Amino acid sequence: MTNTKKTPKVLIADKMSPKAEAVFRERGLDVDVKTGLSPEELMAVIPQYDGLAIRSATKVTSDILEAADHLKVVGRAGIGVDNVDREAATKKGVIVMNTPHGNSVTTAEHTIGMIFALARHLPAANASTHQGLWEKSRFMGTELNAKVLGLIGCGNIGAIVADRALGLKMKVLAYDPFLTQERARDLGVTRVELDELLGAADFITLHVPLTDQTRGIINRDNLAKTRKGVRVINCARGGLVVEADLKEALESGHVAGAALDVFEVEPAKDCVLFDLPNVVLTPHLGASTEEAQENVALQVADQISDFLLNGAISNAVNTPSLQAEEARKLVPFMALAHTLGQLGGQLIGSAIRDVTVEYHGEAADLNTRPLVQKLLSQLLKPTMEGVNAVNSALVAKERGIAVRDVQVADDCDYQSLIRLQINCENGECLSVAGTLFSGKHPRIVAVNEITIEAELAGPMLYVSNDDKPGLIGALGQKLGDAGVNIATFHLGRQKDAPDSGALALVALDTAPAPELLTELRTLPSVRKLELLQFN
Repeated sequence: MTNTKKTPKVLIADKMSPKAEAVFRERGLDVDVKTGLSPEELMAVIPQYDGLAIRSATKVTSDILEAADHLKVVGRAGIGVDNVDREAATKKGVIVMNTPHGNSVTTAEHTIGMIFALARHLPAANASTHQGLWEKSRFMGTELNAKVLGLIGCGNIGAIVADRALGLKMKVLAYDPFLTQERARDLGVTRVELDELLGAADFITLHVPLTDQTRGIINRDNLAKTRKGVRVINCARGGLVVEADLKEALESGHVAGAALDVFEVEPAKDCVLFDLPNVVLTPHLGASTEEAQENVALQVADQISDFLLNGAISNAVNTPSLQAEEARKLVPFMALAHTLGQLGGQLIGSAIRDVTVEYHGEAADLNTRPLVQKLLSQLLKPTMEGVNAVNSALVAKERGIAVRDVQVADDCDYQSLIRLQINCENGECLSVAGTLFSGKHPRIVAVNEITIEAELAGPMLYVSNDDKPGLIGALGQKLGDAGVNIATFHLGRQKDAPDSGALALVALDTAPAPELLTELRTLPSVRKLELLQFN
């Protein structure tokens, strides 16, 4: 019988190492290299291809995806996938992959280079000497030996920076809510809170994704907490540093120097830090080495080939594939797992020791692996870059987080129930449970020991408080005075202990300003108040 199975065909649409093309051919795939295509040209040729390999230049828009009749996978040689419409790709059934670890060493080395450049005034000294000047006294530097390096973020890249810095005999402090004590010991770093790091570090480097929690983390208030003469380095993401605030601290002399490879707006054509004598700036060179570009090209070629030939998925950033029949059953439960993970991820602010996911009722009969992967991805996403439903279990394992997936065969008050239990190293615990209303709408039904039913969407306030009169009125009054409209107000209290604690989940039409949140936290009886965002 003749085998008529079609050989998968891949398009390399951006410039990358020629070794990527060689990998595709060695794996038995047809491959074309067509770089510099206009959107119209790409739209015209994309129907021919099963796979698309890109870097940052090609924009994979919804229009391109709509025209891609046979496309099954888009592979990005690099970490950022902002140039791919992931929602449109998911709806189209196209897997989107990246290569999050291919440039880790290169980016870490660039950070170390920036530290040296600042410590010894290398760029300015080089320029001065080229001008025929001999200004030895002007460029008095500082040793790195015995200095304190503060890492904000200690994931893959941060860990490499720590290793190199320890080799330079620096003392390394790390702030990372998801860094366990065991992992910190393995790395040889001291785990601290952010304020302690800011007050102790001689050099501060950033290694976190740009999220709502990390945006502007180096700002006027946090710079004021640093010791005089600190030096700040950012080779991670533009937007982590408030550039105007950094300029102010540099000009005052409180910050001795800064080195940035990434900017709030890129390309950086007009930056407030330009022309400052104690600032080193580079044009986003963190991943710009021959080795890194070769690594990500080889990885993306292997990943695309594995998927097209064997169905294996590596480093996917959108929903993992499932069998059609199983997918139909899991879709509403995936939404529930998404909601539980988002809630837990925003309420937990310290290193997680272990996670237990319990499935009761009909949920206990499901294939729960995709559910726990989806839940973990949302739980870890606020502080970890590159985590998704495919790699979340591996990320948790690498971080020393124990994960238990338990199917409980017992009588349950609900037709189906999923309970997430989180234990942190500092003793903090959180338990949240949810069900499906009408079999398809996710609902939270309990937080810790408090029964509360709520649909989570948009901006919401989470308010934990003493169960005493007056809070609801005071909270509503403050929000009303600020013009913030309450959409829904869900209340719960601890059973058999009305004087101990209560909980409110308050859906809002608009998110309150930071100043208002600070004011709300000072209301009598409030134990904890957080602004949550759900999607």
